[in-house]
Amino acid sequence: MSDDSQEHNGHENVPSRQRRRFPGISSRAYEHPADRSALVALRKLSGFDTVFKALSGLLPERSLRLLFLSDSVRVSDQQFAHLNDMLRDACYILDLEKVPPMYVSQDPQPNAMCIGLDEPIIVVTTGLVELLDEEEMRAVVGHEVGHALSGHSVYRTILLFLTNLALRVAWIPLGNVAIMAIVTALREWFRKSELSADRAGLLVGQDVTASMRGLMKIAGGNHLHEMNVDAFLKQAEEYEAGGDLRDSVLKILNVLPRTHPFTTVRAAELKKWAESRDFQRLMDGHYPRRDEDKNTSVTDSFRESAASYATNVKTSKDPLMKLVSDIAGGAGDLGGRVRRGFGGFGTSAPGGNGSADGPANGTPPTEQPPTDTPPRDGD
Repeated sequence: MSDDSQEHNGHENVPSRQRRRFPGISSRAYEHPADRSALVALRKLSGFDTVFKALSGLLPERSLRLLFLSDSVRVSDQQFAHLNDMLRDACYILDLEKVPPMYVSQDPQPNAMCIGLDEPIIVVTTGLVELLDEEEMRAVVGHEVGHALSGHSVYRTILLFLTNLALRVAWIPLGNVAIMAIVTALREWFRKSELSADRAGLLVGQDVTASMRGLMKIAGGNHLHEMNVDAFLKQAEEYEAGGDLRDSVLKILNVLPRTHPFTTVRAAELKKWAESRDFQRLMDGHYPRRDEDKNTSVTDSFRESAASYATNVKTSKDPLMKLVSDIAGGAGDLGGRVRRGFGGFGTSAPGGNGSADGPANGTPPTEQPPTDTPPRDGD
C-alpha cells in the first residue's frame, strides 16, 4: 500500500489509510453491462485482437510513444513521485502485474487517456494534475488503470486513428460516411467504457466523495467553495427528467459526437453503483476472477446487458424512455401521448377550443414528479 504521509508540492496532504486489495480481480467485476457484453463478444471472436494488432504498422502507435517520450514528462520516483506512488498503488489494488508507463503532458485542458495496442500507456495533462487534490487524482489514476485492465486501450487507439483518418478523407463523401459509421459505433462503446473505468477508479480510491468531487471539478473548475455535490447530482436528475420528447431527441444529438458521457450523468451513475448490492459484495471480496474469464458465456453477458437496459427503460424518467416503456407495455392512445410529448401540433383542434387529446403543454397527465434518486444505466 502507498503511504500518503509525505506532502507533495501543490497537493493537499491526506492521512494514510489502508485500502482493500482485489487479488486476481476480473474486469467483469466493474464493467458496465453494455461494455462487458461487447468486450466479451470481441474477445470470443477467433483472431480478432490478432487482426487488430496486425494493423499496428499502419497505426501511429510508435509515433505516439516517441512523442510522449520526447515531449512529455515520464512519471517515476524522480519525476512526479506522488503520481508514481498512486500508479503503483492502483496496479497493486487491481492486481495488474505490469505497471504501464505514465506521462504528464503540458496541456491546460484537464484530460487523461489510456492508449496503446501492444502495451497500454497512460497520459494525464497538467491541467488535470493542477485541478485535482490527492484523493481525486487517485480515483483518476485508478480509472486509467481500469481501462488498462479491461483491455480498452486497443479499441481506444483504433478510435483515435479512425477519427484522425476521417478528418483526412472528409473530401471523399462515401469514404468519410463509411469511416464515420464505424467511429459513431466505437464512440458509443467508448462512452460505456468510461462508466466502467469510473467504477474502477472508485475501487482504487475507495472514496466515493472524492470521485464525485473530481467529476464536479472537471465540470466547473477548482471552485469547491462555490459548488455542492448534492446540488450537482440534482442536475443529473433534472437533465434526465426535464423537458419533453424534443429535449430527449436533442440529448441524443448532443451526446453523439462526444467520447465521454456528460459529467453529471457520470456522477449519478457512479453514486448509484456505489450504493448497490453488487458494489458491497465486491468490497466484501465476492467478485469474478481473471482465471474464470475463459469460461465467460457471450450469451449470458448479452442477457445481462438486455436485462439492464430493460430495467433502465422501465425506471427512466426521460420522456422518450417513458414512451418506449409505454409502447412495450401496450399503452393506449400513443398518438396522443406523442403529440403531448412534442408540445402539441397545434393550439386548437378543428371545430373545438383545444386539443382532443388534452392539454398540449409537454407534460402527460400521468407523469410523476422526479424522485431524489437519479436513475442510471449501469461506467
